[in-house]
Amino acid sequence: MAYRNLEIANRGAVRTITVNRPDKLNALNRETLNELTLAFTQASQDDAVRVVVLAGAGEKAFVAGADIAEMHGYSPVQAQGFSRTGQRLMSLIERLGKPVIARIQGFALGGGMELAMACHLRIASEKAKFGQPEINLGLIPGFGGTQRLLRLAGRGAALELCLSGGLINAQRAYELGVVTRVVAAEALDETVDGLADQLAQAAPLAAAAILDAVLQGGETTIDQGLEFETQAFALAFSTEDMREGTTAFLEKRKAVFHGR
Repeated sequence: MAYRNLEIANRGAVRTITVNRPDKLNALNRETLNELTLAFTQASQDDAVRVVVLAGAGEKAFVAGADIAEMHGYSPVQAQGFSRTGQRLMSLIERLGKPVIARIQGFALGGGMELAMACHLRIASEKAKFGQPEINLGLIPGFGGTQRLLRLAGRGAALELCLSGGLINAQRAYELGVVTRVVAAEALDETVDGLADQLAQAAPLAAAAILDAVLQGGETTIDQGLEFETQAFALAFSTEDMREGTTAFLEKRKAVFHGR
């Protein structure tokens, strides 16, 4: 389908979803949130898609935040609905069952940082900037920023970033665990494409199980998480992909996985 605020491109088993509002620094208005929700839902249901790359159009911003012009006139009830729309999208991305890579070339602020944190892997240009500046508007993060930042970077970093409203560079984001890798600006596309291609060739059922084990297990006790891992490990032995992977290893050839 045609989107007003997104561009969708497929390269083999990799689907790239690009927020395409460069004149607004790719800010997230309600329409864009709804389109992203639809685009990720379609990606989750398409067996030909094994990896999703999320990007922002232009050189300045991944996503510079929520659309303040739209939010300015919201009532508390409208704001609540807007927050829940954003949080549903972030949870959808996080629980997609397929690896999602954020390609971050510029500003990832407010809702943009929240969007990046919902992705499983975050590759940033050394020129990227991150922050949760909502306090400067008399607001707090509304798309999961307080919770995912807490889990990724710890309480101290979450409080410092949310209370100060200040920006950090890509290297500091990496040190805090917010970013997976930092690369030179000219190497960003090559790095993202290479990682996406690598993940697209991996066993998709195993990838989904790993995502589930890390995400679900991380919210439980260690014993519960270990039991979840054991059950997922055992279930993998019922798949054709497991037979293909182990056979290919023994035959010293490259495995070809079909998600069965």
